[in-house]
Amino acid sequence: METETTGKDILLGKTLEELRLVAEDCGMPGYASKQINGWLYNKHVTSISEMTNLSKTSRERLSQKYDVGCCEPVDVAEDKDGTRKYLFPARNGGFVETVFLPEGKRAAVCISSQVGCKMHCAFCLTGRGGFKSQLSAAEILNQLYSLPERDKLTNIVLMGQGEPLDNYDNVMRAYEILTGKDGFGFSPRRITLSTCGVLPKLKRLVAESEMNIAISLHSPFHEERMEIMPAERAFPINDVVAFLKTCEEFRDTYGVTERETSHQRKLSFEYVLLKGKNDTPKHISALKHLLKGLDCRMNVIPFHSYPGCLFQSPTQEEAMAFCQELERNGIRATMRRSRGKSISAACGMLAARRSKSAYQK
Repeated sequence: METETTGKDILLGKTLEELRLVAEDCGMPGYASKQINGWLYNKHVTSISEMTNLSKTSRERLSQKYDVGCCEPVDVAEDKDGTRKYLFPARNGGFVETVFLPEGKRAAVCISSQVGCKMHCAFCLTGRGGFKSQLSAAEILNQLYSLPERDKLTNIVLMGQGEPLDNYDNVMRAYEILTGKDGFGFSPRRITLSTCGVLPKLKRLVAESEMNIAISLHSPFHEERMEIMPAERAFPINDVVAFLKTCEEFRDTYGVTERETSHQRKLSFEYVLLKGKNDTPKHISALKHLLKGLDCRMNVIPFHSYPGCLFQSPTQEEAMAFCQELERNGIRATMRRSRGKSISAACGMLAARRSKSAYQK
């Protein structure tokens, strides 16, 4: 990301229409915008000098004002399960982590939207470092653009560092490029955004996108959720769920077997399971009442303890029993398999710390 040091504008993240203005600004013919677009989103060049179907003069003019804006990761860690965690520098300082998750024929990337986070969820390491800056659309896209496994990806999850809806404009600009026919061409149904439930922006997201939505829930009780997630104070989960029940696409009116297809937008709830905190029968009963009428799935994520944290991890058996009890109460539930635990790449463990011990293969 070169804007801060060179004063040049960034090409990555611009739409075809915006690239037409770039071509015009550099005195290039109109068709050059399609050529630049192809070099960016089809061939993924790292420098303007690689755009060889542009004339030498055009490349020189373009280079005077613009940079591609991509940046390779500066570190990588790999878990024995195949998970890889990459460290990318941010243009305003600091780092963000991006996680590559291979799974048979599927391969997902978990990308970040902020350096740090404002939400301060009690179990999450990201929030402990505080909020530092918003990532630009180019920095969000760069986590795919410069990912070594980019061509293997089948799914994208905005579940890394930061609250995506707290950086709404940049996230949606990145989404436009990710899903556009002149961009990366990803299906919106292969993109999932995870949020604490920032209600005003959530309403916009439902109206302005077709991506899957995951709501961080973690407790159905107001006081307890507020203790775990301070965002509950501003955006109570009851209000978030009440809004989702007004959305026709999320209403449970068709039955499980007919409704759950690969072509529909999916709604899920993330539930980090904290031993002795949010794993009791009263929680299951309250969850059943809260989610009644929604076509959704509960992703149960066993908490991974770390030094200095306030919570304990459940055993595999305890987490599985919780899932089974949810199912018995009519809530479709999946226990999220832990990935990348040994490299601190699991849920709530991303802290963007650059150190030899953390990034050791």
